[in-house]
Amino acid sequence: MDKPLPTDWSTAATAERRNTFYAASQKKFVPFKEPMVFRKGAMQYLWDVEGKRYIDLLAMNVCISVGHSHPKVVKAAMDQAQDLTHCTTMFYHPVPAHFAEELAATMPKGQEWVVHFTNSGSEAIDLAMVMARTFTGHLDLLALRTAYHGPTSAAQSVTGIAAFRHPGMPGNVAFVAEPNQYRGVYGATVDPYLDEIEQAIAAATTGRVAGILVESVQGYGGIIEMPKGYMSGAAERVRAAGGLYIADEVQSGFGRTGDHMWGFEQDGVVPDIVVLAKGIGNGFPLGAVVARKAIGDVMAEKFMFHTYGAHPTSCAAGRAVLQVIREERTQQNAKAVGAVLLERLKDLQQRHKAIGDVRGRGLMLAIEMVKDRKSKEPDAETTAAVFEKCRDQGLILSKSGPNRSVLRMVPPMCLSLEDVDQVAEGLDRAFNEVAT
Repeated sequence: MDKPLPTDWSTAATAERRNTFYAASQKKFVPFKEPMVFRKGAMQYLWDVEGKRYIDLLAMNVCISVGHSHPKVVKAAMDQAQDLTHCTTMFYHPVPAHFAEELAATMPKGQEWVVHFTNSGSEAIDLAMVMARTFTGHLDLLALRTAYHGPTSAAQSVTGIAAFRHPGMPGNVAFVAEPNQYRGVYGATVDPYLDEIEQAIAAATTGRVAGILVESVQGYGGIIEMPKGYMSGAAERVRAAGGLYIADEVQSGFGRTGDHMWGFEQDGVVPDIVVLAKGIGNGFPLGAVVARKAIGDVMAEKFMFHTYGAHPTSCAAGRAVLQVIREERTQQNAKAVGAVLLERLKDLQQRHKAIGDVRGRGLMLAIEMVKDRKSKEPDAETTAAVFEKCRDQGLILSKSGPNRSVLRMVPPMCLSLEDVDQVAEGLDRAFNEVAT
């Protein structure tokens, strides 16, 4: 039997190869000052090459929904890969067909839903934009100023954070203020943010739009939850201008917010298009656009092909994810554990003056750092310092928000109540070390 290819697991050698052979575009996006190499993951935990265990509060960029290397997901993918690893959508295969049916069944009743599988969330956003423009016949789109919808050329055109934007993006996008209830331009309210949508349609578009893209809870934007009435109000105003409501559930979907399977359900809105990715495959690369059938049908004569979009192995993993969410009640766990962790974070806020705001729902939580609670001036420096100390405490999280002043916590939905103590105590020690 052939020997496996050798792999040097040392951190120094891995860093050297990465620095030498990765393009600059792929090696810049690193969280910590010093390199980390993870060798193993199991449910909510990670182990580095030295054997140190961490609680993963990042879920590998919100991709791990039901747990690292969840045995049911791994088995489903392995069983499929051993039979047939890949089958292009030029041919029929039952696994993606079943998964499409099962995803459609999770959507609001009373509509016919169709599914187009993509390779990633960014590609799904691109396709959603194409669908909306093709269906409505309009070009103009609306997006929120601190939105993140992906790094591809089309997706970044609706991303409202400068650091994620590059030259050459397509146009016809108008940005509106995000309804941030902590530091939004109109304060803790809803109507003025909705009024701005109407003003943007009147002043920054032709008056007829293709749609609006909204993350039910902004992820990279710093865990900004859409307040009650905003999503439904935005849908009403955009539809009045001939457009569609596009719900970006890439980060907030699959039960992560606790109360519902999909974040948009919190406001009772029924989207026209829903974009899914990340947790859909629990780490296996996959994305999807779920659309009302009439909208999906406009693409019947258009060529749209994603080589790995309906990848049977990834779709087998996706089917297992839905099964685990049902059987292991991960959505309910996200609600229960998230509520306890949120209370612990609020307690930390009382004891550490650098914390300006604590917020979130389910297992989408955030701590926002400020230099002064009255002025709310963002404090990226303290955020970075606490972030580095969290590594010492065995906690992996992320710096988010347009000012990099938010500690974002989006762990696998299997995080337990027993883990909450370690998270809260580790954060407390990190804040204390930075303050001394």
